[in-house]
Amino acid sequence: MKTATRHLLLATLSSLSLAATPALAQQAPDPAAQAAAPLPDSVPSQLPRIARPSHYDIAVTPDAKALTFTGRAAIDLDLFAASNAITMNALDLDFASASIAKPDGSGRTALTATVDRDAQTVTFTAPASLAPGQYRLTTDYTGKIGTQANGLFALDYPDKVTGEERRGLFTQFEAPDARRFVPSFDEPSYKATFRLTATVPAGQLAVSNMPVEKETATANGMKTVTFGTSPKMSSYLLFFGLGDFERLAKKSESGAEVGIVSPKGSGEQARFALDSLGPLLTYYGDYFGQPYPLPKLDNIAGPGQSQFFGAMENWGAIFTFERILLDDPAITSQATRQAIYEVQAHETAHQWFGDLVTMAWWDDLWLNEGFASWMATKVTDHFHPEWQPLLSRVGGREHAMALDAYKTTHPILQTIRTVEDANQAFDAITYQKGEAVISMLEAYAGEDVWQGGLRRYMAAHKYGNSRTDDLWNAVEAAGAKGLTGIAHDFTGQPGIPLIRMTSYECDGGTGVIGVTQGEFSRDRRAGVDGEGRRWKVPMLVRSVGGKDQRVVVEGGKATIRVPGTCGATILNGGQLGYFRTLYTAQALDALRADYKAIAPIDQLGLLSDNFSLSVAGYQPMGAALDLLTAVPTDANPYVLTEAADRYEQLHAIFDGDAASQQAIAVRGAAALRPALARLGFDPKDGEPALDAVLRADVIRALGTMGDAAVLAEARRRFALLDSNPKALDGSSKGLWLDIVATNASAADWDKLHKLASASKSTVERSTLYTLLGAAKDDALAKRALDLSLTGEPGETTSAAIIGRVARNHADAAVDFVEANQAQVDKLIDASARVRFLAGLAMGSDDPAMIARLETKAAGLPADVRKPYERTIAVLKERAESRPRIKAETKAWLAGQ
Repeated sequence: MKTATRHLLLATLSSLSLAATPALAQQAPDPAAQAAAPLPDSVPSQLPRIARPSHYDIAVTPDAKALTFTGRAAIDLDLFAASNAITMNALDLDFASASIAKPDGSGRTALTATVDRDAQTVTFTAPASLAPGQYRLTTDYTGKIGTQANGLFALDYPDKVTGEERRGLFTQFEAPDARRFVPSFDEPSYKATFRLTATVPAGQLAVSNMPVEKETATANGMKTVTFGTSPKMSSYLLFFGLGDFERLAKKSESGAEVGIVSPKGSGEQARFALDSLGPLLTYYGDYFGQPYPLPKLDNIAGPGQSQFFGAMENWGAIFTFERILLDDPAITSQATRQAIYEVQAHETAHQWFGDLVTMAWWDDLWLNEGFASWMATKVTDHFHPEWQPLLSRVGGREHAMALDAYKTTHPILQTIRTVEDANQAFDAITYQKGEAVISMLEAYAGEDVWQGGLRRYMAAHKYGNSRTDDLWNAVEAAGAKGLTGIAHDFTGQPGIPLIRMTSYECDGGTGVIGVTQGEFSRDRRAGVDGEGRRWKVPMLVRSVGGKDQRVVVEGGKATIRVPGTCGATILNGGQLGYFRTLYTAQALDALRADYKAIAPIDQLGLLSDNFSLSVAGYQPMGAALDLLTAVPTDANPYVLTEAADRYEQLHAIFDGDAASQQAIAVRGAAALRPALARLGFDPKDGEPALDAVLRADVIRALGTMGDAAVLAEARRRFALLDSNPKALDGSSKGLWLDIVATNASAADWDKLHKLASASKSTVERSTLYTLLGAAKDDALAKRALDLSLTGEPGETTSAAIIGRVARNHADAAVDFVEANQAQVDKLIDASARVRFLAGLAMGSDDPAMIARLETKAAGLPADVRKPYERTIAVLKERAESRPRIKAETKAWLAGQ
């Protein structure tokens, strides 16, 4: 799943699902060949361990208008102990009948279904004890179709041609929501095969994990579609979609057919994603040493959005919200285009890491998400090196460290025991820290050894489940001696190592560096002076003009010798280490003096590290601000974007202090205007992709800081819409409308509102409605909040409006949600509901918010309380550090 962003034959549009490709389908091993056994006690489970499924036959008939469906499930299972009861997961399902029989149909016995909603289970009870053996349990039931992305859900959207309202159906089952669709053993280790049949309107396209095996016309304009039997997989990977869809498809080099399924009228908007999908399958199959085993891979575009996820890796049928899958030239920016590629790369990597081999339990979720994130960056660098995706890992690492620096953090390997625990596991620690640690371990092992280990791991565990140590054992067996100890330190304990340079001497042309190890934290200082946690820290020490030196720092102190030079030295060369580096003042001065000679990825890392250290109080703000001034005006686009972000953040800190904001804006303009002068306001044909991204980032930062020329240009362009509704169409459309929306007058807001309601584009419509929440003006923010409850923006857009209001009006957004909690809850999918209000409060500067959240959290269960505790920790630390940051920054500005 992605919370997240980045050739062959002419494809043809198809309104029909695929026919099966038997030769490819047979690549999956026969699940029956693997002896059934109870789930071992070493794997967590919330179900009794007396039964295990091997196959599901599921038949559903959805009623999209009524938002209900009927279902029949026939579940083949092994019963390992005599019992009169079989318990499995079920939620919001009503059972009409149930029975159990031997596989040949003999001995059929009626069962009584008893639902436990709190436990999210159904227990089927027989009148007498059943002997151990194989059975088929059959049940008829009904369920609900939701309007948020949990279980089987509906998304409404305007037809791209006529503007008439359409409704599509989709499923989202990760982590615990397959139980809303079918009674099931809804845990990752209970793998089984699935065969799905759906009775649907004859004119609509149905899609699932496997190709269509059979399609039969039935009465009343309906048809029955039967899909092929899936390989053995976890329940959360099952998918069903239905609607007025079209399919753009082609054969890939891997042999599998790839397709993009999207609302009718999408046409060539699907081409970019389609052309990328086949090569991804070929690359991953080769890298992992395992060919893609299914006959097809579709990526299904869904209108709307979720507060929980952006895409989902269902095996053979990825689901992705349209805004990060379809390339609409009227509104898609270059940054979004890269996100389309990267998100699809992430979800396609899951077809191996997550689908072919699945974590045994949610404790090891990072085996899915961290590896898919890492693999997506690797493959993007392979196919699109011009995007320089390796530099994006620095931003990902910083995102993870922003969470990991507080005492409310958690290890990569975490304990998941409740549904809410599982929902909250999808965070920056799982994704971005996971990717950062994997990058560090790959560098330690070496690329060839690392790949060899992954191939061993895939071969040993395909179609099965694994734990994290299974991976470390495979990589060590491939030759990476000592890797397990490092991996255990970084995955088994939370927090961020701090490598502090204590001395630097020159010994006959060799740099001799003394370092100590502690822990970096924003609100817990126990590790600063040699106490607290310890890690085995792999480091690549790089000196300007000298040689690289690889070392592993263990314990509290170490001495590092760097031969070849006594010049400026970077302790985290290539930014592959997951740690912070605190330099001596003299060493930092040397790095600043040689900043232009340093590789862009290290320029980026130095900026990020030093701002974090200064903000946290490990060094004065002046150290970071001096480094910011060393960024050349022609720096790498990633570095300039980082500089733009830093000026923008500093400007925001001084909200209400016009003089300080003006001083920062002047310095920001001096740093950024040369890039804008070179790039211009408009995209140029054939320009590098990163130039297009940088242009948008610079314009956005200058606009946020009130740059008069940028604001005037935004208003000029906005006025053009009065005479030409397509005047802003193009990759910069969202950027200019964002600037207008942020600074909107009442008349501007009304005009944006009118544009939103009239749009036939799902993505544009959602974007414009969300922008109505961007206004700095208090009255307009209130109008946006009120609009969110009207239903007009759409079921999945309203929560985004509230979230956008919270950027400038956090307290008002929190007040609004608390006053309308029941209505707001309906606008958020269940997986994100607990985190929503705590997330809004994160932007508050009112000290009273801390007490409000503490009171709210006091009576909550431990798993529900976690998001509030995180927000409280951030707000407390901000209240303590913000006065120091402002005072030091003002002193630095005065001295310039």
